[in-house]
Amino acid sequence: MDHRTEKVKELRRQAMALPLLPGVYIMKDAQNTIIYIGKAKALKNRVSQYFGSDTNHPEKVRQMVAHVDHFEYIVTDSEFEALVLECSLIKQYSPKYNILLKDAKGYHYVRISPPPFSRIAIARQKLDDGAKYMGPFVSSFTVQEAVDEACRVFQLPTCNRTFAKGKRERPCLNHYIQQCCAPCTGKVKESDYNERLNQALEFLTQGSEQMLKTLKARMEEAAENLEFEKAARLRDRIHAIERLGQKQKVVMSRIPEQDVIALAQGVDNLCFEVFRFRSGRLSDREDFLVDSLDRDGGLPVARAEFLRRYYSMREHVPPQITVDGEIEDGELMERWLAEKAGRRVRIVQPQKGEQAKLVEMCRNNAAERIARQSGMAGRDAAALDELARLLGLPEPPAYIESYDISNTGGSDNVAGMVVFENGKPLKSAYRRFLIKTVEGQDDYGSMREVITRRLNEYEQHKEEGTGFGRLPDLILLDGGRGHVSAVRPVVASFGLSIPVFGMVKDAHHRTRAIAEDGGEISINARRSAFTLISSIQEEVHRWAITYHRQRRQKNGIGTVLTEIEGIGETRAKALLRHFGSMKAIREATVEELAAVKGISRPAAERVRQYFDEND
Repeated sequence: MDHRTEKVKELRRQAMALPLLPGVYIMKDAQNTIIYIGKAKALKNRVSQYFGSDTNHPEKVRQMVAHVDHFEYIVTDSEFEALVLECSLIKQYSPKYNILLKDAKGYHYVRISPPPFSRIAIARQKLDDGAKYMGPFVSSFTVQEAVDEACRVFQLPTCNRTFAKGKRERPCLNHYIQQCCAPCTGKVKESDYNERLNQALEFLTQGSEQMLKTLKARMEEAAENLEFEKAARLRDRIHAIERLGQKQKVVMSRIPEQDVIALAQGVDNLCFEVFRFRSGRLSDREDFLVDSLDRDGGLPVARAEFLRRYYSMREHVPPQITVDGEIEDGELMERWLAEKAGRRVRIVQPQKGEQAKLVEMCRNNAAERIARQSGMAGRDAAALDELARLLGLPEPPAYIESYDISNTGGSDNVAGMVVFENGKPLKSAYRRFLIKTVEGQDDYGSMREVITRRLNEYEQHKEEGTGFGRLPDLILLDGGRGHVSAVRPVVASFGLSIPVFGMVKDAHHRTRAIAEDGGEISINARRSAFTLISSIQEEVHRWAITYHRQRRQKNGIGTVLTEIEGIGETRAKALLRHFGSMKAIREATVEELAAVKGISRPAAERVRQYFDEND
């Protein structure tokens, strides 16, 4: 037995001696550096889990345990005290294996470049470059949104072109969609441009409501002075600001002050998205890619750990925090947040209505961040994340295999296997199976044979890590509970724990639900997952039935019936049309064969003789 195995056994022995009391445990490496801090309701139960079987631990937990040399613990009077102490210690020591969030908040400025034709843009630093600066501002999101709005409303350029005197260029698309006044054409007077610029700066300093009042007063004054062209320009800017306000209602909240937090799962990490609403309007947003150590405790544990880390680095806690799922020890968390805020704080998980839509929007943005990091499309990342939640998987299934059986009356029995990687078909991994051990129409037996053969192939090629040498994260069968019940024991017999589910169709052959051993999971309301499952089911059916038709054509006419003396292609087609399958032809009597139009008795006798001899 090696040294590390002995060490883990000793650590487990020490953990089993811990009290069944709440407290904080501190994992240290051989250099006495703190590498992980956690809280526990019962220290003995929680700490001993790390040093038991590592089969169900994610890779990061195994890495952490491999570096643990010893641990310490602090007993507290309550779990709440343990939570407060844990937050304090993590903030103090920043252990390597805890969720650590970097506060990326820095100062940002609005930069107004030197004239002529000054531009408005966001800047991270205030430089001595002749430009004017407004700020500093804390939120980059707020500054960027404000600058984008000002440039859009007042049609200021955002391109990299230079506007030298006398220089004329063809305007870009922004001019034609009325988002740029196009000074590049040489037709915009500098005085008119400066009027736009000054109004844009007023818009940034005053806000949209006050700016509307100012512009309306100026428009009325221009109309009274018979300056109708100027009044028309001001009217257009007023309408642009009003349209902007209507668009902003999409991300408005009836609850004046709240944070909306949602997560999306990637294969290797999680992304938490935070929408911060102030005065009912989205005022800031942040996203954090994290690799959660306690991911084996499920998403409720990951959410709880994120909230502890996030609000440990935030001075302000809003009265409501809206989340996308359960949180471990939710009441304890509310109490800790309330103590930090000095007033009541509610954690809410909405099921429908405006709040649920905000959560969904927040989750989709988290999925987009995961997609950018992994190179996937945003909708594919969202669909895999939703599918993992729906099926209770620990992480999104990056590699999905799906199977379907196809036959006609039990003859020409075949199966198709398709693969979806990161939500997209991986056609190089598609496979076809000719059923060898099952006679007649036995879909369950056929499915058992196919999965057995596929997993046997894995045992032979697992060193390669590709094709059959790679195990799927999820198996989807075109069928219901019976198919699932037939296949799950086969997977278990290989010592594997691959999730297996069925795909159920309705009377119109459209995907309706996911089948499991105990019943069905409706997916109609889960749009992203529904679209993905439907695509997989249609593809595997297409792949299997195409192979079946090829086999049927080959076996029905090309190599069997037309080999019989006196049976050409016309007579072969007549027999297949009449009996419907090769199995029925093989079992037909001479009288039944001769009853087919175009088949003489001698021809019928030769057919019967052929099958008697060959069978």
